[in-house]
Amino acid sequence: MEELPIGSELSAYMRRVALREPAILTRLREETARDPMERMQISPEQGQFMALLMHLMGARRTIEIGVFTGYSALAVALALPDDGHVVACDISEKWTSVARRYWREAGVAGKIDLQLRPALETLDELIAKGQAGNFDFVFIDADKENYANYYERSLALLRPGGLIAVDNVLWSGRVIDASANDADTRAIRAFNEKLMGDERVWLTMLPVRDGLTLACKK
Repeated sequence: MEELPIGSELSAYMRRVALREPAILTRLREETARDPMERMQISPEQGQFMALLMHLMGARRTIEIGVFTGYSALAVALALPDDGHVVACDISEKWTSVARRYWREAGVAGKIDLQLRPALETLDELIAKGQAGNFDFVFIDADKENYANYYERSLALLRPGGLIAVDNVLWSGRVIDASANDADTRAIRAFNEKLMGDERVWLTMLPVRDGLTLACKK
């Protein structure tokens, strides 16, 4: 069966009939669109998909690696129960100041523990404190050269049946461009190949926005 190309008109139709984006997420997305780095923000469809995953999994404890202006963390936090908790890892005070403003307005700031330091430090500390196997979901969307390191720590922190979602795995198509040999592209290619052979997880890759891999811990 021939694949259906998703152009702007079909994307607009999909949003009209299937996107239920809370107003506060819309405002955050629109504010972020004015930032020169707005391409780092996930799509609203992806945010809604992640929220649906939280409901399906009954998730309570999650980790986010790479916060930017906080759209994905907010989408997840809104979907978590009142006792839900997000450990949010980033190094940018500038961008996360926008995130915190919206988290407070949405009433979910108490669910989100923002860690402003290298994510590997936070993940290693959680493991050292005996938190391995205690998390339901991890979203990885940060520096590409550390994807494999983030993945290994995340897998340790997840419970069996827990889920890792990894963004940008298609990297605007550069993963299949033989002329693209920058460090980020090479890292994503190697990461994708690593997961293909990882029997510790059930695996799928979805063509959502810039590519989204889902790895469920066995």
